[in-house]
Amino acid sequence: MMKLVKAIIPKSVRAPVRCALEIAYAKSTRSWTARSWMCDLRDAWDWVWGRHDPLTPPRKLVFGIGGGFEVGPRFVRHFRELAGLRPDEAVLDIGCGVGRMALPLTTYLSPAGRYEGFDIMRPNVGWCRGAITPRFPNFRFRHADIFNNEYNPLGKIRGREFRFPYADASFDFAFLTSVFTHMLPDEVAHYLSEIGRVLKPGGRCFATVYLLNDESNRLVEAGQSKFTLFPQEGFHRVHSQVVPEACVALDENWFDRATSAAGLSVDRPAYYGAWSGQEKWTDFQDIVVLRK
Repeated sequence: MMKLVKAIIPKSVRAPVRCALEIAYAKSTRSWTARSWMCDLRDAWDWVWGRHDPLTPPRKLVFGIGGGFEVGPRFVRHFRELAGLRPDEAVLDIGCGVGRMALPLTTYLSPAGRYEGFDIMRPNVGWCRGAITPRFPNFRFRHADIFNNEYNPLGKIRGREFRFPYADASFDFAFLTSVFTHMLPDEVAHYLSEIGRVLKPGGRCFATVYLLNDESNRLVEAGQSKFTLFPQEGFHRVHSQVVPEACVALDENWFDRATSAAGLSVDRPAYYGAWSGQEKWTDFQDIVVLRK
């Protein structure tokens, strides 16, 4: 196949074609249909020229979750340094996406370790099951058909009613990256209770969140934060009134109370992020480490 393609496409035009694809991809950012089509075309081009990596997700799936796929190794380092993740532990990935954290964890967790992940986007789970599990049998993935205006608007289950499909006290470590930032307070409170249920005594949970306190509220009001946030009734702010789950910030005192009600404690101080405009930060989003 490769020989045939090389015979048909002269070497002199391969680089210009690739450059044209890159430019078209960059210009397609305003249209989901155009970007999706360009993602498929670039993936096909890589496959034809032997550049396809079976453990690299399709660009369309990566684009669908937002953010940089390359942040995984950095977060695995956070898991180790901030929350003490060990290679032989049982790990739960809440909102596993398309393997952004699972893939770097395959090189850290030992065969004695265990990874379980679930996500509300069925295509992402399907890719992880087909690409990761056959190569790493101790990594397993599930789909959870939970409603979310931003990521799964046709979901049948409400987040505040979803029971994690795992036994009590079955994990040493759980984590959520960019999950609480897309959930409303009642759903967050329920997820915290489920985390408390599935963690073993002494277990830890690593979560990213946008925390509202005196300093971050001041910076938001002053226009110093990276995005606008509108106050809502209750204990949160949102970036979009139309699709609230697109970006949610939670009152820090409320989050502490909900954590305590779930039988968890929060390491203090939290590891605050750059999102609010603070000068000293650990990552973009705030990081909290919870303990059972």
